[in-house]
Amino acid sequence: QVQLVESGGGLVQAGGSLRLSCAASGRTFRNYAMGWFRQAPGKEREFVAAITWSGGNTYYADSVKDRFTISRDNAKNTMYLQMNGLKPEDTAVYYCAATKYDSSSLYLKSGDYDSWGQGTQVTVSL
Repeated sequence: QVQLVESGGGLVQAGGSLRLSCAASGRTFRNYAMGWFRQAPGKEREFVAAITWSGGNTYYADSVKDRFTISRDNAKNTMYLQMNGLKPEDTAVYYCAATKYDSSSLYLKSGDYDSWGQGTQVTVSL
């Protein structure tokens, strides 16, 4: 498994921006397709965005499309989530994840991922 550590969360006003980072170690980062998920209090973990090993293909949940951008830098073993136009409903703990499956595909289900970070809190105020 690859070890993942998220950072970059915090408190921001509605309409603001944050950039989350996910640093990987332990295995060859470029071998993994990756994803971001989030979980709000009292709700199930939900898919946010996914990216293939090369970064050439990405996919977003409808709720974040055109506001969030997923990217990765394989030379730095790091994945990012740029979040713009934040809304109070984006408040959640954000998790990055890696999958052992085909790294050229995109994965939207949490069950497809086998390595998870500890999460970083994002709070959006009015």
